[in-house]
Amino acid sequence: MDDLELQKWVEHISLTSFGRPFVHQARFNRRLRSTGGRYFTKSHDIEISWVQWESFGRDEVEKIIKHELCHYHLHLLKRGYRHRDQDFKTLLQQVGGSRFCLSLPTASKPQPYRYRLECVDCKTEYYRKRKLDVRKYACGKCRGKLKSYTLDLQPPSY
Repeated sequence: MDDLELQKWVEHISLTSFGRPFVHQARFNRRLRSTGGRYFTKSHDIEISWVQWESFGRDEVEKIIKHELCHYHLHLLKRGYRHRDQDFKTLLQQVGGSRFCLSLPTASKPQPYRYRLECVDCKTEYYRKRKLDVRKYACGKCRGKLKSYTLDLQPPSY
């Protein structure tokens, strides 16, 4: 599917599900990974994740399109178009759009630990993904001082 076919598909969904025309631009964005689509409030354009199309197919992308069209139509009608607004939640449920897109398999890879903390007194080790100010924390076993080390490899699993 290309951008022209997507444009026609979005226009069709807009007319059949919402009863209103979609008169702006719809296109695929190959860089979108953490979201299924985007609605731009200034230009009123819609972008759909190409990765969602490749990974999950037509049915899931149709739900994403309906989600973005809810933003589009409510914004143009000057009603609550944000995720937290009741107008948005109600319309999304009526048209059968999805509230969240499916997670991509590559997006949920566990991050390796980057830091190892070691108690100076009892030698207990703690592994962390984020840097920690060791002056503010103490060992959970003996309340001793901690020393921080940066890791290059992932530690052994527990």
